[in-house]
Amino acid sequence: MRVYRAEEVRDRFRSRRLAFTVSERLKEGIARHFGEALSPEEAVRRILAEVAREGDTALDRWSERLDGHPVEEVPKRAWREAYDDLPAALRHALDAMRERVQAFYAREPQGGFVHADADGVLMQLVRPLERVGVYVPGGSAPLVSTVVMTVVPARVAGVEEVILATPPKPHPAILAAAWVVGADRLFAMGGAQAIGALAYGTARVPRVDKIVGPGNLFVTLAKKEVFGTVGIDGLAGPTETLIVADSSADPKVLAADLLAQAEHDSLAEPWLVSPDAALLERVKAELKAQLADLPRAGIAREALAQGGMVWVRDLEEAVELANLYAPEHLCLSVADPAALLGKVRNAGGVFLGEHSGEALGDYVAGPSHVMPTAGTARFQGGLSVRDFLKVIPVVGLTRDAAARLAEPGAEVARAEALEAHARALLRRKTD
Repeated sequence: MRVYRAEEVRDRFRSRRLAFTVSERLKEGIARHFGEALSPEEAVRRILAEVAREGDTALDRWSERLDGHPVEEVPKRAWREAYDDLPAALRHALDAMRERVQAFYAREPQGGFVHADADGVLMQLVRPLERVGVYVPGGSAPLVSTVVMTVVPARVAGVEEVILATPPKPHPAILAAAWVVGADRLFAMGGAQAIGALAYGTARVPRVDKIVGPGNLFVTLAKKEVFGTVGIDGLAGPTETLIVADSSADPKVLAADLLAQAEHDSLAEPWLVSPDAALLERVKAELKAQLADLPRAGIAREALAQGGMVWVRDLEEAVELANLYAPEHLCLSVADPAALLGKVRNAGGVFLGEHSGEALGDYVAGPSHVMPTAGTARFQGGLSVRDFLKVIPVVGLTRDAAARLAEPGAEVARAEALEAHARALLRRKTD
């Protein structure tokens, strides 16, 4: 990993945004499947338009063309069989994960309020979404934990029906996790065509109100396209971790945490920020040693080059840079992490101290691991119960209150050149 000075990365951290690298291999694949050169955005729009227009016919056609299999719904008996066939240790781990996540979100406030006074009643109703779609990535690293981290907060919120979508031939552990969390239906379908089916609905796949969960470039672009037709949790880019460390941190643990992030994806961004130059050098040596026998070492090496180490003058500057970067995961591996917590403004999730490694957050700590990336932690947080609730304000004013409020309301309406509004308000004014 390269070592930078703070001034070398400040502008990069401040200006970063969600962007995708379109490789020559990806371009060739698009041309092969679509019969012409298209951008990823154009390819996604074509798939979505066909699914919206033709329903299951287009859904199966694109699934066969891109994934080699038609879409199928996997029955619940297969989920249960997959759960029963898991090694006992993994069954117990999934159960423990569900219990931890459920206990965490059960503490989240979910109610509205009622305020009554002489003017009448003002209320806030909070209602769960009726049907939610969850996308669970497959591929070389099937994200079994994503099933738990998305379905559980939806269930705690009171969502009536949760539909899972995961690429064809789903990993047995994904089916088992679906059983553990009590999802309602699971479709073996992936990519943009799965997002289209969930957003628009087909004869087989119910239309949902919101789609959550991470995915590849095509899944993310499809979520962006269907937003407005359905809600989405956000647009996920490559995963990222920024660790702030001082001299109390263990170089072996820091290296392990950086590699845990790096092995996700060659485009992942692991960063280490510290005022201790000697610590940075020790971590570099540890990374080399730990990479030697890492199964996904090739991926991890590419990701380490995406991130880096930053030497800062003190921890204050480290947190300043962290806020500029707005990381998905912010790890405070310092002697007194609580002293820095109050200075944190932008982070998807914060992990306090060396014993709260981000990998624990990925699985068993409690909060969902679905968190904002690419700097979007500046304006949104991690997935929570609130993502599955909608707030409905209710106004019930008395006659006298309406009469009293009519005049100031009409003044503002006329300032906006909306005379009908003003007149409607003044109809409530008593003589």
